[in-house]
Amino acid sequence: MTQQPPPSSIDLSGSWQLSSVDGEIKSVIALPGDVHTALHRAGLIPDPYFGRNEQKVQWVAQREWAVERSFALQEVDGDWYLDVDYLDTVASVYVNGFLALEADNSFRRYRPDVSSMLKSGDNVIRIVFASNPAVGAERQKQQPFYIPYSTGNSPIPDGNMLRKPQCHFGWDWNIAIAPFGLYGTIALKKLETARIEHVVTRQTHNNDGSVDLTVTASLYAKHAGIAQVYFDLDGERVRLDVGVKGETDVNYLFHIDRPRLWWPSGSGEQALYTLSVELSDEVVTKQIGLRTIELITTPDASGSRFAFKVNGREIFCRGANWIPADALYSLSSPEKTEDLLQSAKAANMNMVRVWGGGFYEQDHFYDLCDRLGLLVWQDFMFACNLYPSTEDFLENVAIEVDYQVRRLSSHPSIALWCGDNELVGALTWFEESRKDRDRYLVSYDRLNRTIEQAVKKALPGALWWPSSPASGYLDFGDAWHADGSGDMHYWSVWHENKSFDNYRSVRPRFCSEFGFQSYTSLPVIKTYADEKDMNVASPVMELHQKNAGGNERIAGTMFRYFRFPKDFPNFVYLSQIQQGLAIKTAVEYWRSLKPHCMGTIYWQLNDTWPVASWSSLDYGGRWKAMHYLVKRFFQPVAVAAIPSEDGKTIRFSLVNDTLADVSVDLSISVLTMNGERKHLKDVQAVCSPDAAVTAATIDVAEIGEGTLLAWQFTASNGMGGEGHYVNGTYKALELEPAGLTVTHEYVEASGAVDINVTAKGLALFVMIESETDGKYSDNAFDLAAGESRRITFTPAHQLERGKLPDFRFYDLHSCQSAD
Repeated sequence: MTQQPPPSSIDLSGSWQLSSVDGEIKSVIALPGDVHTALHRAGLIPDPYFGRNEQKVQWVAQREWAVERSFALQEVDGDWYLDVDYLDTVASVYVNGFLALEADNSFRRYRPDVSSMLKSGDNVIRIVFASNPAVGAERQKQQPFYIPYSTGNSPIPDGNMLRKPQCHFGWDWNIAIAPFGLYGTIALKKLETARIEHVVTRQTHNNDGSVDLTVTASLYAKHAGIAQVYFDLDGERVRLDVGVKGETDVNYLFHIDRPRLWWPSGSGEQALYTLSVELSDEVVTKQIGLRTIELITTPDASGSRFAFKVNGREIFCRGANWIPADALYSLSSPEKTEDLLQSAKAANMNMVRVWGGGFYEQDHFYDLCDRLGLLVWQDFMFACNLYPSTEDFLENVAIEVDYQVRRLSSHPSIALWCGDNELVGALTWFEESRKDRDRYLVSYDRLNRTIEQAVKKALPGALWWPSSPASGYLDFGDAWHADGSGDMHYWSVWHENKSFDNYRSVRPRFCSEFGFQSYTSLPVIKTYADEKDMNVASPVMELHQKNAGGNERIAGTMFRYFRFPKDFPNFVYLSQIQQGLAIKTAVEYWRSLKPHCMGTIYWQLNDTWPVASWSSLDYGGRWKAMHYLVKRFFQPVAVAAIPSEDGKTIRFSLVNDTLADVSVDLSISVLTMNGERKHLKDVQAVCSPDAAVTAATIDVAEIGEGTLLAWQFTASNGMGGEGHYVNGTYKALELEPAGLTVTHEYVEASGAVDINVTAKGLALFVMIESETDGKYSDNAFDLAAGESRRITFTPAHQLERGKLPDFRFYDLHSCQSAD
């Protein structure tokens, strides 16, 4: 019999005992995980996402909870520490009754020494979670002056006192239940000679095309010793023997003569190298992409530019804002995150903005962005509130920033470090800060400078932007409406109820937030609402609308542009169509301004739970109608019809985001209400790389009454597309029945379903939907009379043999007609 050596690491994840501190409630919890999900799975609370259950589970966050488990140790010789991250949030960790850790920042990693607390045999670890709202309220009382928070976003007060995802206290798209738990690593580890604290890389791109990659491994040793450190880059391996005590930085330089460069999606290869740093009992592996990145902010006639340059080439950023994948951690997974990010890439995106009210995402998120070629605009986790600037709070923030920057900085996808989301604007939102702006501005500046200094210390040369939106460094003006410099958040269409064409009244340099709401898809609504609740004014539907006045705004916009839908399912469908049209209007115009505008990042990609929101992907990952439109208007080569300011002409904008010249054959026609396509003209146009040109201009008089403008194009690189433009409103069109006929068949080899749709008349925004989850090769498309479209439906899960989904079909005429 071979005796196994004692373990040097014990993974403490898995099943723990969960109880309220008062002992009234006992259950189990799987860690990593959150307490609300554990209670729901045990039948102790109802599903928080269903109906109005959000209101029934508020008590959970108001109580104190404990989780506990035992573990066995054969020997306790040597130095042992706990390795803990994503501990949410105010929590005390005990080992065998001894206090090992007082945690109060879910964005930090903790590694307390517990050597003296351990014993041979059975040991007990216990984590006691304080009530985060209660701690927030107490800390608010301790502030030298009141620190306001956005009550419109956060019905649970004082979340701004805690270093915890701000959206956990509610947001205008999120459930407000203040969840808590442990979402990352929980392990007991033995400290041998040394451990790896961080691995950070720095690239130098030389004039001869070679790259010098400097790798810095930060080691921690409790006692003086000699550590053998192995550095490996794609098989090039070297060993260094180094003396260690305390924290020691060990550097090694790899020289790459002919590097394969990493590019954003659509601009080149996502070349990655495997880097590892290894000790005798530990290895840290990272994927490294070699690339340069710059933020161009040079002055020009309009103000100053805002453009990203990767490997010497300016990149027009097409993307969306990312919020946490789920309101409850236990309901998320790497697979669900990958599905959402794959959908972003599939819709021709090359950037996501990790918004500042959620998490610094886990490593697998950034690994996926590296592989998919999605640039990451990374906010620090401060959003829409004011925050303390006391010494203890700022010290906590500085440690958080140092850890997160060193953890994430080697990812080639990270493009920008941004100080916060909308904190400058928040200075004008609260009575306290309006009355005493200087005090609160100085407080904000202390926080912002703490973040900036920590970033630049951890990563010299990091691309830093102070806030979003911002017109520039130390510019505390209104970046919501000033479009000459910096990045812009443009919300006048949604929040001020302005018409879609108002998007053409501004010329942003880079729009990092703009959005328009819709309802989540009918199959998703059925997961939280009963049939009796299928009414936009029902209490359940209103609870699943977190933006004040949102339902009225959706309905009011319909009245502005469309005839009112005939029933609830069509109301949901039409809300998604108008959402897509709003964002399409903005993106097509702003892209046509290239290079004046070099980025459109709409709000938002995904949902945290089933809710009416600005997302283009439903909770669960289904594509809303808008996401299919996004795929078209974000295509690297695209054609759009844009009316002149006086409304007398329409120009066809041709945008080319590729590296090569593109020639386009453009066919322009009008469509009658019975679906007849009448040819107007053919145009050939050429667009140079990374440019936008006007391919053609037509007089509005050429669009006859009772017709709409339509076009189709093919490009020399194989891209193509189509579209239509209504000179006026859709409600003014006397649409005739589309006469859709449908056939479909199961494709044995792929497990997909081929759907063939044919129209007898004019069919606008044909949308296919099913209770069966999956994705369509196209959707929300148009057909003229006699035209057909073949759509492939790929189910999320294998279909039962011989059983096809029941598909529903929508189009604009049938939506608005009782026929």
